[in-house]
Amino acid sequence: MKIELVQLTGRDGDTAYNLERTLQAIATCTADTDLLIFPETQLMGFASAQQLAEVAEPLNGPSVQAVQRAARERNVSVVVGMAENDSGTFYNTSLLVTPQGIALSYRKTHLWPSERGLFQPGDRYATAIWKGVRVGILICYDIELPESARALGQLGAELILVTNGNMDPYGPVHRTAIMARAQENQAFTVMVNRVGDGDEGLVFAGGSAAIDPFGRTLFEAGRAECRQVVELDLDLLRSARRDYDYLNDRRLFLTGEQIEHADGRRELLIPCAPREGASRTKTVLQP
Repeated sequence: MKIELVQLTGRDGDTAYNLERTLQAIATCTADTDLLIFPETQLMGFASAQQLAEVAEPLNGPSVQAVQRAARERNVSVVVGMAENDSGTFYNTSLLVTPQGIALSYRKTHLWPSERGLFQPGDRYATAIWKGVRVGILICYDIELPESARALGQLGAELILVTNGNMDPYGPVHRTAIMARAQENQAFTVMVNRVGDGDEGLVFAGGSAAIDPFGRTLFEAGRAECRQVVELDLDLLRSARRDYDYLNDRRLFLTGEQIEHADGRRELLIPCAPREGASRTKTVLQP
């Protein structure tokens, strides 16, 4: 499996610029690339309180539709972040977009202090089957809370994809966190961060990385823009869990309501909340 990490600069609140760079990257990916991953809120940047209502879009808005068309044309999948407008409620959302459409959407559950009051936190973790692998998405600050990745592990995630907007001086924090999240869940973990300057004096730290299920670094970027294809050896998933399996051996479980969808998606709701159109089975998560 070949994944391209697309570490870019961005412009906060400038959807036209960010979308153009996203589409250009998709159009110029290599023919055998399976997936491209972009930074957190790639399409809109980190919009200010004054900009958010103007730039945020629904999941079926023009920017996501443009990404879907590009993915279809190149026959590639894309993980991209956005500011989502759901009937006037705003979320920091990342999507897995395939040539067939949106396979998975995730709303950031752990908001950075400056996001609180602008975005609402998500209420669920989710995974989907993509190319035979169970995939989950996290966003930036989520990875500093081990329960976030563990929730995806509990749902069976084998590949955790992280859209990131981490800034100085916190680059080393995410380097440590991403390695730990991969090793403790025995899953591949791929993180793509933004670089360059942002509004209000922010400087984004780069350091995009791909980590194998043993917690070993396959690739780590510097602080400049870059595009790097990393090939994942999926046999390592079995090797990592051959002698011991943390998920089976643990004695403490995250509680919540687990939903199995007919299309193979799995969700863990925290707290329990009904969702229309799902086949529901309540699972008591105990040893």
